[in-house]
Amino acid sequence: MSTYKNFTVETDADGIALVTWDMPDKSMNVFTMEVMDEIDAIVDATVADAAVKGVVFTSGKSSFSGGADLTMIKSMFSMLTEEKAKDPATAVQKLFDAAGRMSWLWRKVETNGKPWVAAINGTCMGGAFELSLACHGRVASNAKSVKIALPEVKVGIFPGAGGTQRVSRLANAQDALQMMTTGQSLTASRAKAMGLVHQVVEPAELVNAAKQMIKDGLKPVAPWDEKGFKVPGGGVWTPAAAQLWPAAPAILRRETAGNFPGALAILKCVYEGLQLPFDTALKVEQRYFTEILQTTEAFSMIRSLFVSMQELGKGARRPAGVPKSEFRKVGIVGAGFMGASIAYVTAAAGIPVVLIDRDQQAADKGKAVSEKLVADSVGKGRLTKEEGEKLLSLVTPTPDYSALSDADLVIEAVFEDRAIKKAVIEQVEAVIPATTVFASNTSTLPITGLAENSKRPDQFVGVHFFSPVEKMMLTEVILGEQTGLKALAVALDFVARIKKTPIVVNDTRGFFVNRCVFRYINEAYDMLAEGVPAAMIENAAKMAGMPVGPLSLNDEVAVDLSQKIMKASIADLGPNSVKPEHMDLIDKMVDVLDRRGRKNGQGFYDYPAKPAKKSLWPGLKDLYPQKPASEIDVAILKQRFLVTIALEAARTVEEGIVTDPREADVGSILGFGFAPYTGGTLSYIDGMGVKTFVALAEKLAAAYGDHFKPTPLLKEMAANGETFYGRFDPYGEGREAA
Repeated sequence: MSTYKNFTVETDADGIALVTWDMPDKSMNVFTMEVMDEIDAIVDATVADAAVKGVVFTSGKSSFSGGADLTMIKSMFSMLTEEKAKDPATAVQKLFDAAGRMSWLWRKVETNGKPWVAAINGTCMGGAFELSLACHGRVASNAKSVKIALPEVKVGIFPGAGGTQRVSRLANAQDALQMMTTGQSLTASRAKAMGLVHQVVEPAELVNAAKQMIKDGLKPVAPWDEKGFKVPGGGVWTPAAAQLWPAAPAILRRETAGNFPGALAILKCVYEGLQLPFDTALKVEQRYFTEILQTTEAFSMIRSLFVSMQELGKGARRPAGVPKSEFRKVGIVGAGFMGASIAYVTAAAGIPVVLIDRDQQAADKGKAVSEKLVADSVGKGRLTKEEGEKLLSLVTPTPDYSALSDADLVIEAVFEDRAIKKAVIEQVEAVIPATTVFASNTSTLPITGLAENSKRPDQFVGVHFFSPVEKMMLTEVILGEQTGLKALAVALDFVARIKKTPIVVNDTRGFFVNRCVFRYINEAYDMLAEGVPAAMIENAAKMAGMPVGPLSLNDEVAVDLSQKIMKASIADLGPNSVKPEHMDLIDKMVDVLDRRGRKNGQGFYDYPAKPAKKSLWPGLKDLYPQKPASEIDVAILKQRFLVTIALEAARTVEEGIVTDPREADVGSILGFGFAPYTGGTLSYIDGMGVKTFVALAEKLAAAYGDHFKPTPLLKEMAANGETFYGRFDPYGEGREAA
């Protein structure tokens, strides 16, 4: 049999060919054109070889596959752009053909005449699970590492290699739609319960169980290719379907506000496909997939949430030539909730942590945060008891600063108070060696100013975490004016080690994320003052694609924190830095009404004891005269939220705070959930066109205030027909691509 670069094929005495996918120089198997060509050749070779009775397809790595390769996805969009410039009609046909390559290759596997069994270990997502579904049998390991999913909707597309058709013919329609429209991950046992996997076995038995399926006479025919096949639940013309299908689009709209074309396409593919012969259904899916690939949403989401996120996670902004950091010990100063949570994620990455606070009791209280998180994970089966104990053994709480003497990195996470931070910096620098990097987890205070308290400002960097640290995927790395390349590299290596996605920003008050967040919240203050009912404010924001309304978000970050930030801005920048009506509103909320947010059970919302849910505080309507809802245009409310945030992102680019458009986009989505379907703040502008955005901003400025006025940079780009990704090309000269 032929030799392959990415596969080995070994046929045993029973005539079963074990195809092992193990790509050289890759930590995880991914689909490339070369991989698909080799699978095509393997199908032909095993069919032609009379000695082969069946095929077991498995992975030689700890995971099966995460899906498609970055370069393959990028090349598809590049091809579309290039071909459209030549001949738009031909471009779409070429895209259609490219979009169908994987789908029809998997169909070739399914109809090759010999039984194939997928032996699934670790992560099996996207096209890899679609390949598994095309196999005649599926066996999965019961290891905790097994995650089975069709997550394409999360990056703006949908399972377009037969996924919508096979899942809906194996599982009942409701479960199939739920899985695909949310992109949720399944455990092996859940996949078996849904009918997507035949067996779940111990990891050591995976390949043997797969071979046994073939020995036991597995038919090399998919269920839908047999005469008399019936869809689970009876298809779309049953009483049960009459309950499901009229409700499904409404439920999807409730969850997505109609912002995700890929999610709606899943409903269309399943509904139409279940009424057609299988090959015709695949063609319907291919047509919808081609249509979705041409949407702005798909292009922007794939670029930001798939390509850029992976590039940044792999160190796209890491300075070249700096040796990789080894973390033998990390120190955290400040055992409050943030510091304690940073200690937890550090220990979870296998790094010993010293957690310091003013006394042993305070330090122990910080470790208790890790103890609770571990207990929760053990209770939910995410960690074994032994793994939990090992994690906790890595956290050492103490008030003794000398324990930092051999730390490779020290992160301070004390109160947002310059005097307190100054004292901590001095105490830490008194004991750490010259090689140790010092990082400040500040949310708003400029790093350059804090570094003035350091004897080694080149070793001083900002590392801004978001709460809750164990769940939030983003970390901002902030460069002070004197931050050196080593400090940047160490910070990025640490962020990578704890499995977060970093963005690198230059120094400014509020950095990138918080500047954008407070524009979002400030717009809600303006709307309240105009008399827009609070419920309309919150609902319009969610309809625009934000995960939570601005008033709810303000409660989460604390209303009195907003007050502190406003007062600090006035002290540092003067009274014009904060609108007086905003200050009046927040002063009244905090000082008069004691409504400080979720933390004291009352803010813009009321927080009753569980199980009752939070609800908007009725007193909000008494703060300002209310407009009738009929006089308010929800479409304009939605525009105001997205435009004000995008304008702030554009300002950070103009000021040189953000230098890479990938970071503005990824940071805005991961940091505060900026409407993911847009691809992020700058993709939102590029997606509609800078000229259109400038006209919209000017229209809003005339009606709602100067803060909507487009910046000089935006006006210049509009006049020149430029985009952010064109003008600030992350792959251009002087840049390093991942």
